[in-house]
Amino acid sequence: MGKTSVIGVAGRFGARYGSSLRKKWKEVAERRYSEYVCPLCGTKTMFKKLSVGLWKCPKCGRVFAGGAYQPYTEVGKVIVVSEVKTAEPRGRSSS
Repeated sequence: MGKTSVIGVAGRFGARYGSSLRKKWKEVAERRYSEYVCPLCGTKTMFKKLSVGLWKCPKCGRVFAGGAYQPYTEVGKVIVVSEVKTAEPRGRSSS
């Protein structure tokens, strides 16, 4: 097998499947198997994918929704940030 420093984890496919598909697969694999911060317990860890869109934190054991190939989507990041900024106690209003 030749050098795989440029293509990285997709080097296991060798010369098969075309360079464009190997590069796309590499991007997806690197995002999926990297560490993320858990939105529930706050620890940095690698999540386990249960099914399409469902991820589990191995530290706290909680299951949350995310993207198909990564725990967070671009829309999900915006929603989490907006919830943090506008977090107010629910229930009684101060009127």
